[in-house]
Amino acid sequence: MLIIDFHTHIFPPEVIARRDTYLERDAWFRLLYAHPQARMASADELIAEMNASGVDMAVTFGFAWADPGLCREANEYVLESVSRWPERLLGFAVVNPAVEGAVAELERCMQKGLHGLGELMPEGQGYALDDPCLDEVMQQMAYWKRPVLIHTNEPVGHYYPGKSKSTLQSLYRLAVRHPGTTLVAAHWGGGLFFYELMPEVQQALRHVYYDTSASLYLYRDDIFPLAAQIIPQKMLFATDYPLISQGRFLQRIRETDLSADAREALLGGNAARLLQISRLE
Repeated sequence: MLIIDFHTHIFPPEVIARRDTYLERDAWFRLLYAHPQARMASADELIAEMNASGVDMAVTFGFAWADPGLCREANEYVLESVSRWPERLLGFAVVNPAVEGAVAELERCMQKGLHGLGELMPEGQGYALDDPCLDEVMQQMAYWKRPVLIHTNEPVGHYYPGKSKSTLQSLYRLAVRHPGTTLVAAHWGGGLFFYELMPEVQQALRHVYYDTSASLYLYRDDIFPLAAQIIPQKMLFATDYPLISQGRFLQRIRETDLSADAREALLGGNAARLLQISRLE
């Protein structure tokens, strides 16, 4: 069984070593990483985790900085990492759609072989999902036929660092506005997938996938068999590593009441189809 982790974060060693410097440069980064126990990982550490946990491939990306210069540096590190482990890592680009030059940077990254855009952080980067600034990058990704991964979260429950004010309605409107762009809604789309029980919503969101990142902090494990009933072909195994270790996440999934077919689809089959991976090289 091919196992693909669709949501992992990597940082250049310099950023990890000089965390305090970058805390002063970006308010959203400070919100998420000011606590000294907030984990950051390099590409080498991600590969070591994959080897230890039995993960074959991972989608990985840098932090979605507000500063486009820092986004470019993050993209360079992802490009370098993918070139070191082309059989293991699939890189996504990060840009700030609200800042001039985002489309040019996106084009550069796609030409260099990155597989998608994300994880976009609307609130941290200074825009909302309804803002027109997103339209051009969404259209660009439709042209490249590559997915856009967007940070989303549930509208109810406890607060935690990184829980944004984005609404399910704005995510839905974005999907409806760009039916030609494949979207991946992080963190189960904040629960949006439950509304796919409505036929009209299912049709409108036919190009929207949902990743499982951070599930262990947010939901009971019942969410996996429930999702397998509602969106069997659109659920994507994703850990949010290094927030949660891949081994721990996989063990929880293996203990859930999923059929063999559903488990295979979740852990890698759906991602392989979305990313057009026919086999492990």
